[in-house]
Amino acid sequence: MGADSEDAVKQLSLLMEQVEAPLKRSFQNMHQGYPKETLVRFLKAREWNVAKAHKMIVECLNWRIQNEIDSVLERPIVPVDLYRSIRDSQLIGLSGYTKEGLPIFGIGVGHSTYDKASVHYYVQSHIQINEYRDRIILPRLTQQFGRPVTSCIKVLDMTGLKLSALSQIKMLTSISTVDDLNYPEKTETYYVVNVPYIFSACWKPLLQERTKKKVKVLTGCGRDELLKIMDYSSLPHFCRREASGSSKHSSTDVDNCFSLDHPFHKELYGHIREQASRRELIKMGSLHVSIPEPDPDDAKIVEVIQAEFQKIGEQDESTNSHKD
Repeated sequence: MGADSEDAVKQLSLLMEQVEAPLKRSFQNMHQGYPKETLVRFLKAREWNVAKAHKMIVECLNWRIQNEIDSVLERPIVPVDLYRSIRDSQLIGLSGYTKEGLPIFGIGVGHSTYDKASVHYYVQSHIQINEYRDRIILPRLTQQFGRPVTSCIKVLDMTGLKLSALSQIKMLTSISTVDDLNYPEKTETYYVVNVPYIFSACWKPLLQERTKKKVKVLTGCGRDELLKIMDYSSLPHFCRREASGSSKHSSTDVDNCFSLDHPFHKELYGHIREQASRRELIKMGSLHVSIPEPDPDDAKIVEVIQAEFQKIGEQDESTNSHKD
């Protein structure tokens, strides 16, 4: 970092020393012993504007306190059959690690349906994965490598993406808003694979400008490119062969990083159950997390994408009518 950046970190650090005790406690839980790296993430998210970064981090900490995010890893989604349904319809999982030690999360964008539970359960599940990554996985890697490991990479599988995905945009926007405002700069690179035609028309409006620079659209399943940064064993299952077909059912459950039977999800769910049993907190019902209001520019996302999908639908209808 340059001198200006170092100065910005110092200024923000001084401001954080003045916040109230509850916010300080939540901040400690968030930074896991690496406050500087956390401050840098928020500064990057606000283009190194100290006042805006301070406002963003205070709002994030208030959100954590109001929604009991610090104890979200003590709230298992029960019964297990409900959680399995969520895993079958919200496709995300840890497939392995890059050669540099960053966690690799596979996300089945095209086949995620979000239709087996309420929005609250899906948001709760997403936040639990974020918190488990930040509080368990990244600290473990930091200790292993002897240097701060504070981010991950994501591989997005677009297999199966269709016009019907329009119904999922509100859900995706909610989750994206939670990440943008409360988990900024946590993803190093987004690799997009198995890309259908429709993706080219709709993906850019989904992303903030700073995020677009991190996106790499790969040819086919992206296997050859991804093998430059990870071993074969860490490839998400949907990248292991060309024309991999459905990311949902293309491999055994043990290899399928989306499945509840995959080691990552078994470990995650087991950890949450254990934390809950220690406090006798296992309860039925979802955690109702308030979704932060997106930035004004981001609020236009749904309108833009709806317009793009509408254009594509009209073009397809026109093409089909000419064929008749």
